[in-house]
Amino acid sequence: MRIFMRFSLCCFLGAVLSLFLLIGLMFLRRFDLIGGLTLTGTPLSWLVLSTLPADFLSNLTGVANAPNNPSVQSFTQLCAALGQLALLLGSGFYYFWYHR
Repeated sequence: MRIFMRFSLCCFLGAVLSLFLLIGLMFLRRFDLIGGLTLTGTPLSWLVLSTLPADFLSNLTGVANAPNNPSVQSFTQLCAALGQLALLLGSGFYYFWYHR
């Protein structure tokens, strides 16, 4: 349980830092880098949108035909990319603090 809590806290720190990174990129108007970050979340977003039932996604988002809606796709791509970055940073923090 102790390992799980440590890793969860490291991932939470990674999520906070990835959100700060996103906000910093928006303030610096580096939308090309944000677009590149969003591209990393495309495969996971496609997997989620294609495997979950369309009725569930439509009820969840309130948008008709949600898996084919560009706004829903873009949002899930950004969320997946930020989650991947948070997991990567959290894994690095965990290794740096607890496994050296």
